[in-house]
Amino acid sequence: MNCIIFDYSFTPNKNKMEITNMKSHQGNVVPNQYDIRIGNRRIFKSYDSVIVMIRNEKVYLDTKYWNYSNTTGRYRNMFLEETKKETEVKIKSGEYVLTDLQGELDKEEFKFFKNKK
Repeated sequence: MNCIIFDYSFTPNKNKMEITNMKSHQGNVVPNQYDIRIGNRRIFKSYDSVIVMIRNEKVYLDTKYWNYSNTTGRYRNMFLEETKKETEVKIKSGEYVLTDLQGELDKEEFKFFKNKK
């Protein structure tokens, strides 16, 4: 399993961030597709964009990038454990919220990803 866990303070409370590369259906580690856990948040990040955030069991999708490409869609579906059609129904019903998620990872968290390039 390709996973990085470290502690750091980016708020007054100590937080643990766990970053795991997602895996293909064949079990291979996929670069640039991340499952990130920080405190009460779970985030799917594709390349440099935050696609999905789950916070306190509420799902938020980025308005611009949630359905950006076939690759993003494939791993978004794996992350949410559902099909695109199921996601669309949940957006339409209001169960999922469309919003701008690009500021969701703070500067300290982004340093990790910038240093990986």
